[in-house]
Amino acid sequence: MEKTETKEEKVEQTKIKVDILPNLYLDLDGTFNLDAAIMLSGKIAGVCYDKEGFAHLVNEPEEKTMRRVSMTLHNGHHSVYDHTLISFNLQNVPKILAMVLNNEHQYTTSEKSARYTPVVRKEGSIITEDEERLYNKWIDIFKVKIKEKYGEVYNDTKIQKLAQENARYLVTVFMPTQMIYSTSLRQINYLASWMEDYIASANQNNAFERKLALSMQEFVDELDRLHVLENDLMKNEKYRRLSLFGKDLDEREEHFGYVYSTLYKGSFAQLAQAQRHRTLDYQMEMLDEKDYFIPPIILDDPILVREWLGDMEVVRDVNPQGELVKISEVGNYDNFILKCKERLCSAAQLEIMLQTKATLLKYKRALEEANSPLALDIEKYSHGARCTFPDFDCPSDCKFKEGKNLTRKI
Repeated sequence: MEKTETKEEKVEQTKIKVDILPNLYLDLDGTFNLDAAIMLSGKIAGVCYDKEGFAHLVNEPEEKTMRRVSMTLHNGHHSVYDHTLISFNLQNVPKILAMVLNNEHQYTTSEKSARYTPVVRKEGSIITEDEERLYNKWIDIFKVKIKEKYGEVYNDTKIQKLAQENARYLVTVFMPTQMIYSTSLRQINYLASWMEDYIASANQNNAFERKLALSMQEFVDELDRLHVLENDLMKNEKYRRLSLFGKDLDEREEHFGYVYSTLYKGSFAQLAQAQRHRTLDYQMEMLDEKDYFIPPIILDDPILVREWLGDMEVVRDVNPQGELVKISEVGNYDNFILKCKERLCSAAQLEIMLQTKATLLKYKRALEEANSPLALDIEKYSHGARCTFPDFDCPSDCKFKEGKNLTRKI
């Protein structure tokens, strides 16, 4: 007699079940097992129509899997190759190349912080003697200025870190950094493809583009050495390109509604901070004439301001991190408020705090002028740092008045 399933048994059969897929990608020599990853993606591609699910596909004939691989690779259905995630240990990668990678939204990164790491010029380093000398010179100047104004707020260790954070504006945006960068097999191939397009079109008479193209070539060569690249994932039929670099940004109109678009000037260092907000879109464009960020802690001293700008001119050809660029920021209201909850804080880098505050006030004014319903909502975020927001709980009170009212100079 055939057994009749009870109601409880039917419920048991439909409970969520999760298995961990096998990790077959790393060979003993440290290179990537591309064939195994491609094969696994081919099996995953069959899940959408296989009645018995992935467990059945694991043991299917290899030729059947490869037919599916060929079909997905050649028809542009590449999403199955996003299931394979790869974590890269990037060493001696130029900061600007890290910014190129970090501007693409499909990634996780953990990067060495210039805020906590002193700049030391080593033999064969890209850092010039002028950069090292000026960096150390301005650390000493900033330490004195910070201690004079905020010696009762910050201890010597904090002052040292803040001095380093500001002195690094004089150091090239090609400064080597270290980072762990995780993304998918598809995405890393797409990135390599877009980099090859950048390399091919780079203006060799432009030192910035030429140096960046050389760095990109080194990076792509390393990916090739690690057996990560698959030609069929690099065809770029849609002619996509690296998202960081914009064109004719001045021609874009600013708009502030539920969706917003704004333009401003900011340093490379600030842009590197801002682009970590992956719910927002950022692009940059070089200025026609060189301009530089001036740390507010020295703005009350005209002599120091002239000295700062003069020293920036000394290192102008290395594209110091304090060099200003045009920045386009595009997103929606909810995600901008999330940015405010991160950056309107006494612990945030000062330049991005100031820019976020300026954008908030511009956003608020535009919503009020348009009689937008959002005007009532944004008003509650306009009274100071995030600790004043009605929907934010600060885990650690800084007890720093100028930090809370967003008037600090460091």
